[in-house]
Amino acid sequence: MAGKKFHLGYFTKFGPPAWQATDSRTDGSDWSNGRYFVDLARRLDAACLDFLFFEDTLSVSEAVGGSRELDLKYAIYAPKSDPIPLLPLLAHNTTGLGLIATCSTTFYPPWHVARLFSTVDGLTGGRVGFNVVTTSETTSAQNFGLDRMPTHSDRYAMAAEFLDVVNGLWEGWEEGAVLQDVETNTYVDATKVRALDHVGEYFRTRGPLNSPRSPQGRPLIAQAGGSDRGRDFASKYADLILAGAYGGPDEMKAFRDDVQQRVRAHGRNPDEVRVMFLTAVHFSDRPGATVSDLTSDAKFEALVVQNASELDLDLSRFDPDGPFPMDLEPGGHTSVYDGMKLLGAQGMTFREVISTVGVGGSWQPIGTPEAIADELIEVMEHIGGDGVMLLANDVGDDAFITNVTERLAPALQRAGAMQTAYAPGTLRDKLLSF
Repeated sequence: MAGKKFHLGYFTKFGPPAWQATDSRTDGSDWSNGRYFVDLARRLDAACLDFLFFEDTLSVSEAVGGSRELDLKYAIYAPKSDPIPLLPLLAHNTTGLGLIATCSTTFYPPWHVARLFSTVDGLTGGRVGFNVVTTSETTSAQNFGLDRMPTHSDRYAMAAEFLDVVNGLWEGWEEGAVLQDVETNTYVDATKVRALDHVGEYFRTRGPLNSPRSPQGRPLIAQAGGSDRGRDFASKYADLILAGAYGGPDEMKAFRDDVQQRVRAHGRNPDEVRVMFLTAVHFSDRPGATVSDLTSDAKFEALVVQNASELDLDLSRFDPDGPFPMDLEPGGHTSVYDGMKLLGAQGMTFREVISTVGVGGSWQPIGTPEAIADELIEVMEHIGGDGVMLLANDVGDDAFITNVTERLAPALQRAGAMQTAYAPGTLRDKLLSF
């Protein structure tokens, strides 16, 4: 039996959901009409997973060889649609499943994002989360009229001011501002609606929002902070911190301990912040299977494209069977590269590092759903972790979903490690209920 319950999320994209699956690669081929995701959300909801999480990006990647060919061939960054409009549809087909979508603080105006997420939070009954990203691809910058991305430091400075602004806008409508008082003919109490009048280094906005306070007041904030700057940023602002499963359980525990110390340093209560690890699981009945065994040449090439886009570096120039390069300067996610260097320092070749890291980190459980459930419980107990997020953005065929909802989740529930019903309240309330 597990020591305590932990949370289980499902990570995907609003794009081709199974193009790297083992067998049924065209499952969900009509993904753009949303029906695949309605069915997915219903199944996750019935199994009591905590939330469905959508990553997002803003370009067709040209990181490999300056060409968009491989990105489109493997459906890595494109095609992909904006997931935010999808959330209310999913909410209206589920009962308690949380719904988290990604939006960039580098390119979108904070007033627009504050109003958008407040609106969607209302449409979903308070089940929405905003995943904060700073964006890292040069091609994305060029889509928004810039020649290049701002520096890593500038992007985080912009993101900090961005969140100060959206939080201020959300707080501009007090609880009880909407009166609907027929006797006094007053719909809104104007004394409970305040302008922000923000003038900062990166943003100017007057406010207030013209949309009312949403069920959560402040939609749940998620953020993946891996670098030192990212960890500090997430510790200050995020309710849900995402982490890569790099290096194994000891390193994961060290990450969580470090983040909790930073949360305290910002005057926040660590018990009100959840740290969850992005985890690629491989369902297999084959004894002794390894990640490398499950990585075909085509899958390896797709992973090169994926990680080149993540790092904003052309990785196609390196010998797959040569040493992993330890002196690169990524323009993108520096924490991903730091995780790779941990493996390179152990003597792994470039192919082994890319295959092992994949898109989720070096801890990748392999086995039957029941065996994976046991491993998840063991690792969560070791690190004191708040949960895992299953990486499924390109392997989500029917077999994978069935293994998650009909075997993995029930095995965790039988062990007492996972909820069997949703707690009442908003998404934030549910995540903080245990």
